[in-house]
Amino acid sequence: MKKRYFIYLSYKGTAYHGWQIQPNGISVQEVLTKALSTVLRIETEITGAGRTDTGVHARLMVAHFDVEGELPAEFDLTNKLNSVLPCDISIHKIVEVQPETHARFDAVSRRYEYHIVNEKDVFKTELAARLSDKLDFEAMNLAAAILSEYRDFTSFSKLHTDVKTNNCVISRAEWTCQGDEWVFTIEADRFLRNMVRAIVGTLFEVGRHRMSVDEFRAVIEAKNRCKAGVSVPAKGLYLVDIQYPENLFQ
Repeated sequence: MKKRYFIYLSYKGTAYHGWQIQPNGISVQEVLTKALSTVLRIETEITGAGRTDTGVHARLMVAHFDVEGELPAEFDLTNKLNSVLPCDISIHKIVEVQPETHARFDAVSRRYEYHIVNEKDVFKTELAARLSDKLDFEAMNLAAAILSEYRDFTSFSKLHTDVKTNNCVISRAEWTCQGDEWVFTIEADRFLRNMVRAIVGTLFEVGRHRMSVDEFRAVIEAKNRCKAGVSVPAKGLYLVDIQYPENLFQ
């Protein structure tokens, strides 16, 4: 009997061409698939909760895979996988879920963070974006609060994607100071390709006083990617949480 499992993992995205398997670059999904297939001694497919772009990190990614029958009780799959995976991918836990549960389609919310630093920090070169500009974070938070009033975020979507709708429900969007970093936290039921990086880039324009809060609102209402700011570097972006209904778990 086939059983389905969720695998919870983290990865530093610097060395990878994103989560999804690519024809011309190494991806997290490819490395994890090979490791899982090696440990289980059978070809195993893995489906992720979403795709992160090249250089984007994940404090928490969720994926599902199927196994025929039970995993042996003594089979510590988490430790075995961590022993064969590279140091920039780490497995946290593996849990059984209902057979039809889907890591992507059954997620009810996702949370991202974008990290920036002002000073050069050799230990954060690949883990945060450096911005020497002085930003008005109060104005940026006023603009960020507007996001929850809207559903259509075409202005912050990568062009020519295959999604059926650009509608998302944003429940949280705010900047906070955390030590020597400023962190933008955004949570929604779903995200569009490049959406967070485009929102942050546009909020930077507000923070530099090149765009007013009202003009930020006009960008959303324009439903035109050309009206928004440039996308910020991938290295500051982290997928940090994915939530599912409790009744999906065995």
